[in-house]
Formats: sequence, structure tokens, C-alpha cells
Amino acid sequence: MNKSTNPSAIRSKKEITDALIKLMQDHSYSEISVKQIVLETTLERKTFYNNFSSKDDVLDSVITEAIRNYVEALTMSPDGPLSVIFEFCDRNRELLGLLHKNNLLYLLLLKLNAVIPELNSCMDMSTNPFAKMIGSLEPDYLIAFNIGAIWNIIFKWVERGMTDSPEKIKNTLEEYLKRINP
Repeated sequence: MNKSTNPSAIRSKKEITDALIKLMQDHSYSEISVKQIVLETTLERKTFYNNFSSKDDVLDSVITEAIRNYVEALTMSPDGPLSVIFEFCDRNRELLGLLHKNNLLYLLLLKLNAVIPELNSCMDMSTNPFAKMIGSLEPDYLIAFNIGAIWNIIFKWVERGMTDSPEKIKNTLEEYLKRINP
């Protein structure tokens, strides 16, 4: 993906990513072509390729932006990580549902597995929301454990149609954590 900060390029990228999301509502991801994405926009094919290399690059951009917003909220929020995670899920219901429908939720997990350890290694521990849980323990394994556990729960929530409230799931997890750590 081209990382231009030009306002026109930013608008074009948004139009392209919005077009992909719109197409994913009615078509399977595997059936969507770059041509279809371009036809959903007011842009030319050349503009698509000035900003993205493929439809996979567009999807990666959508996921990366969602994760960027998640990480920003995680580092800025006075609430605990569980609250931020479930607020993220609630705000991104459509994306989560579309990824699930297309068997692509694993892409979110892969992105988290890349971003969170990197964030942890360069973050001031006094503002790191996971510092209390990790302490002096080996962070790589604990981060992988936490990401895997929480996101598998979220995947289950998505699989079940996102009918339970995020607050209910968060409360269930908090209660469980109290039971295993009396």
C-alpha cells in the first residue's frame, strides 16, 4: 500500500476500502476482483494501483486501520484492556462479521500477533496496559497467550452472530479470571 499523506490519495484510499467493504456485504471475498472494486468507485484503475497492489492489499489496509485504532485506544484508555477490546469489537461488528463470513478472521489475529508484541517492546511500561499482568515474566509467550485466548473468545462471539452484548462477555471473562486467581 502506498502510504501517501496527500489528501487526494487519502480520499482515494478511503473510497477504495469502502468499496471493498460494500462488495463484501453481497459477494464472497474470493469472487471480488480489482475491476469490481474500481467500478464501485468514481476512480480509475490507475488510481487503484497508485494506492494498492491488490485487493488483498486493500483488505490488509482495512484491518491495519482497525488495529491502529484499537492500539491507540488501548494505549490511551484509562479502562482495562478487556473494556477496550470489547469496545473495539462493538464498533467493528460489520468488519468482524464480513471477515467471518469469508473465513478471514484469522487475518485479524495475524495482524495482532505482529503488532502487539512490537507495541509492547517499544512502549513505556508505566503506560503499558499489560505491564501489571506481565511484570518480569517472559512477555512474548504471555502476549501470545492473551491474544489467542481473548481473540478466540471474540471469534466465538462473531461465530454465534454477535448476539450477546460485549459487556456480558467482558463480565463473564472477568468473573472467570477472579475464579482462577482468587
